[in-house]
Amino acid sequence: MADTLLAHITLAPLTLDGVIAFAKGYGLNFSFLKSAYERDMWLEGFRTTLVLIAVTIPVSLAGGILLAGCLTAKSRLLSLPARLFVELTRNTPTLVQLVCAFLGLNMLISDALGGAGRNPFGAFFWVVTVVGLHGAAYHAEALRAGIEAVPDTMREAARSLGFGRLEILRWVELPMALRIALPAIFNNLVNIVKLTTVASAVAVGEITYASIMIWTQRDIVVELMIVLLLFFSAINLALSQVGFWLERRLRTPGLGPAGLGL
Repeated sequence: MADTLLAHITLAPLTLDGVIAFAKGYGLNFSFLKSAYERDMWLEGFRTTLVLIAVTIPVSLAGGILLAGCLTAKSRLLSLPARLFVELTRNTPTLVQLVCAFLGLNMLISDALGGAGRNPFGAFFWVVTVVGLHGAAYHAEALRAGIEAVPDTMREAARSLGFGRLEILRWVELPMALRIALPAIFNNLVNIVKLTTVASAVAVGEITYASIMIWTQRDIVVELMIVLLLFFSAINLALSQVGFWLERRLRTPGLGPAGLGL
């Protein structure tokens, strides 16, 4: 047995057959990789997931900053709608929101434009919008807490220099709030990465959807699940390391968790 595994380890890095034989040595069946159709669909699933993550994260951050500015505004015309949106988004399942947006709102838009053929918004757009706004609601709460943690003396100093409300928010509160809220924000980003799997519910060909399509034809659920777990774990581990690096890099002595050296 040991000799067989050693032989597989020697072959593994060289060819596709070697990879399949290497996995087979551990009781895993990746023979679907020999099928060009299934292999290409699977690899396209990886690419689509990475694109989803790359697009959704900036959308969530931009939305979070905008919502945080509205939540901390003195005008109720800004703060009340923002609060209602945050509460509605946080308290309902992301999958339900996606189905409502894709099957409900998207259909209304199609009807208004004279048919689905004229509707420019596809399933990918709605996944980015729904997951991005879902993440934005959590970012907004983290940033709101960070803004409220900024010492009043800093605002007073900014006012004494002639800064208006928006200037204080842009140059004083948000930079400090971002540093304070970094741990919570990166925790939200990790959650966003995992939430991209809801795209499979509306047939966006990300990696979960591609894997489901493959295992409906082959009895290899365990093999594909292992890859999915490793794939998302690797992305989130890398994301967490970036977060830790930024926390150390942006540490402000005496302010927030980073300032305490945590």
